[in-house]
Amino acid sequence: MRHRRHASGMERGPAGDPKRPLATHSTENQIFRMSQPRRTLSVTEAARRFADVVNRAFYRHETTVLVKNGVAVAHVSPMAPTGIPASELAQRWPLMPHLSVSDAEAFGNDVAAARKGVSPPIDPWR
Repeated sequence: MRHRRHASGMERGPAGDPKRPLATHSTENQIFRMSQPRRTLSVTEAARRFADVVNRAFYRHETTVLVKNGVAVAHVSPMAPTGIPASELAQRWPLMPHLSVSDAEAFGNDVAAARKGVSPPIDPWR
């Protein structure tokens, strides 16, 4: 069963009945997001076509959102990489939130105070 997105951001079923939105959280500050394109399948249909769902994730890098009674309950997606290339991190770094100057100074003072209260580690090989 395919659902259409209504202008209000709610999912609409075939008869136009409102469903819950598939995603309710913001991903603007996340480095990793679910792959694109994304499709929606009912849990029953996904069970019938499980091999196809897995193959689409592996070969097409496609995410499938599984829906039960109009509510997104799970997704099948390609494995996320364990990291990102340094060049991509360099491009994204300016877009990520940073500490203000006063917060950075306060953090530095907290680290310095914490270091004063901790003795250096003992080297067992000396």
